[in-house]
Amino acid sequence: MKKALLSIIAFVLITTVFAGCSSFTSSTEDDTLTIVWYPNESGEELKGAREEIEKVIAEKTGKKIEHKLTTDYVIAIEAIATGNADLAFLGAQGYIEAHKKNDKVLPLVVSSGTSGTLEDAVYYSWLNVKKGNEDKYKSGDKFSIDNIVDKRFSFVSNSSTSGFKVPSAGIVGYFSKKDQWKDLTQEDLIEGGKFFDEVLFGGSHQGSAVNLLTGKADVAAFCDVCVGNYVEHESGTPNRPGAIYKVKNDAAEPFNTLPGEEFVLISVTPVLNAPFVVNTETVSVETVNALVEVMTSDEVANNPNIFVPKESEFTGLWSKKADERFVKVTDDWFNPIRELSN
Repeated sequence: MKKALLSIIAFVLITTVFAGCSSFTSSTEDDTLTIVWYPNESGEELKGAREEIEKVIAEKTGKKIEHKLTTDYVIAIEAIATGNADLAFLGAQGYIEAHKKNDKVLPLVVSSGTSGTLEDAVYYSWLNVKKGNEDKYKSGDKFSIDNIVDKRFSFVSNSSTSGFKVPSAGIVGYFSKKDQWKDLTQEDLIEGGKFFDEVLFGGSHQGSAVNLLTGKADVAAFCDVCVGNYVEHESGTPNRPGAIYKVKNDAAEPFNTLPGEEFVLISVTPVLNAPFVVNTETVSVETVNALVEVMTSDEVANNPNIFVPKESEFTGLWSKKADERFVKVTDDWFNPIRELSN
């Protein structure tokens, strides 16, 4: 399954030609745009990053901006699908669920890779164990997920792309090749006693990581970008099995009581980058076009409080290593994630 996902992603990223905003429909709107955020991006430490997005959108559209912060993925997805929010920053799976509920919810932009294009617009889903336990998850000198059976496992949310959809599809794809688990489904991974001894949901990537580091879980799924502000690379090749990461001494909540705690990556899978999405029932074509124009602009790409340089002390959502920027995207770009449910 992992190889199949990589092949699908590579094919789509390389060969798809992306259209503009012609699929957006007319709508009426008021003078306020409400942006809903997942729990991962709702923390106080990211207030400045949210406000920077607010500034550029408000200046371009002339709208007042309100932020709807959440503690649950489902709340954010429902808010954008029902029109209680106009914009949202969701993972690929969250967008797919919102679009399924309301096909007027459409993607605006995603952050690019270092190339400044969609070709490398991916981040990474990790399966992790606490430092000191990593040898239990090896076959010879290579890491293996064979021994995650009957362990206490932490996901993020069953609406999370990199914290559930991708890792669960990978686990099912791997184990269903074995006679004992040939009928294994993603649903079997949600409850303890079927495949895992116990299943926890962190509610956010940060929460899933804390489940691991506090000993509540033996193995945990979370992604690189969502914990990047709290941890630092210690050794090994980044985003590869065997890499070790450590909680920063000055990490904000919920990691503030865990300085120096270390974890090891045992499995890594690339995931399509998360989109900003819009409800085109509540936002007009003119405003949609203005949003795409400003968010894909050089001004935003070069804003150090949106795409944050490595040397900066600002706590942001996206990093600037080379030519990162926002790139417009259409619904079909997310088909590789949809196909994980087929």
